[in-house]
Amino acid sequence: MDYNRFKYETAQKAKESRKKSTNTSIKEMKYRPKIGTGDFTTKTKQVSRFLEDGHKVKVTIMFRGREVSHPELGMKILEELAEEVSAVAKVEAAPKLDGRNMTMVLAPDRRAKQVARRPGSAEAAAEGSAGDGAGGAQQDGSSAAESPAATSV
Repeated sequence: MDYNRFKYETAQKAKESRKKSTNTSIKEMKYRPKIGTGDFTTKTKQVSRFLEDGHKVKVTIMFRGREVSHPELGMKILEELAEEVSAVAKVEAAPKLDGRNMTMVLAPDRRAKQVARRPGSAEAAAEGSAGDGAGGAQQDGSSAAESPAATSV
């Protein structure tokens, strides 16, 4: 009986540890040097979703033909992307040219997430205090109603 209880407890502990662990994987998003603004924003939104889910993102700029002779175009796109997702990510691996591809790795930034959460909690606190103020006004109204009664007595 005690051994079965021991097996049960170890199984429960193993289950808890599996719950608490997070699986981070590397997602990849591919861009081109001549990408349009609409495509750029769509892909950037997807990158930010990956980062918010806790995944690392490998961003690849694919060069074709003579585009390789202008790596500054790829660098410009990667800098814009890093700026767009700076609220939720940090650059883990700086952009580097590997043959016909330029790659950069972004990792989720926990500090940025905490800062993003704080204003939300501040707003909730402000709403709570505004609610308290309304409650205070009702109390003042009830005390005002009491004061005429006190003067008439």
